[in-house]
Amino acid sequence: MEKNSLPRKLTIREFFKRFPDDDECLDHVMAVRFGHRHTCTACGVVDATHHRLTNRKAYECAHCAHHLYPCAGTIFEDSRTPLQVWFYAIYLFAVSRNGVGAKELERALGVTYKTAWRMARQIRSLMEKADGGADALLSGHIEADEAYIGGHRKGKAGRGAAGKTVVLGLKQRDGQLLAKIIPNASGETLQPIFQKHVKRGSIVSTDQWRGYTLLKYTHNHLKVDHSAKEYARRDEASGESIHVNTIENFWGHFKASVRGTHVHISAKHMDKYLGEFTYRANHFHLGNAMFDALISAL
Repeated sequence: MEKNSLPRKLTIREFFKRFPDDDECLDHVMAVRFGHRHTCTACGVVDATHHRLTNRKAYECAHCAHHLYPCAGTIFEDSRTPLQVWFYAIYLFAVSRNGVGAKELERALGVTYKTAWRMARQIRSLMEKADGGADALLSGHIEADEAYIGGHRKGKAGRGAAGKTVVLGLKQRDGQLLAKIIPNASGETLQPIFQKHVKRGSIVSTDQWRGYTLLKYTHNHLKVDHSAKEYARRDEASGESIHVNTIENFWGHFKASVRGTHVHISAKHMDKYLGEFTYRANHFHLGNAMFDALISAL
């Protein structure tokens, strides 16, 4: 896809034109989750019309008067925060490249810090859910590399650092990115992940870390030697470009965004932030569709 043909991001003006009040937001949730005409779960009528009730966030079946609450079971359920405010928070996450901190949400939405923190946490869970990476199976040419997150620590840098969260990244060339928290980078830990998430026989590019040694028995394992200042080369047999630059660029952006936006992320909440940034990496060029995909994941 050419650069000029990429969909535009949703602008603030377009957002408020599209969702001017809570009623429009509720109508959108109903349309995305159920549709205004669908099979009623109560009476079983196919393609039944559902009308909006005036004094509650519900729709009524035209045949049996069964009430349907489209926000039930979503991050909006039992929340006193207006739907438009929720939508705007999701919009901010959808168009941000470096993430959105709770303090930024507090200022932008005019809510308390406690409310902003809770909303941010639930939206990150939504992004993690929308990405659908838990059962992803990558194929083709995959780059693999670990990252060590947790700020400055005493001791060796990189794999020798203690007290950091270890995360494995798998990036399919021109495809999906998957990131998983792992207890360590040993072969015993890494091999089952590759067996589950990388199709057998696929090309896998890594550095020379010994934890990847077992890949030669299940995949076409190609390596670059960073210790020899080798960062990219072409495999003579396959003609493939061997490097891990794409996944390393993702880790660089993730760490820079953490320092600039969040300052520090605890190991307890690391999975939610990873889900946010992985989703953004996988859907960065979807423009308006990124926002719609998040709402659809409700």
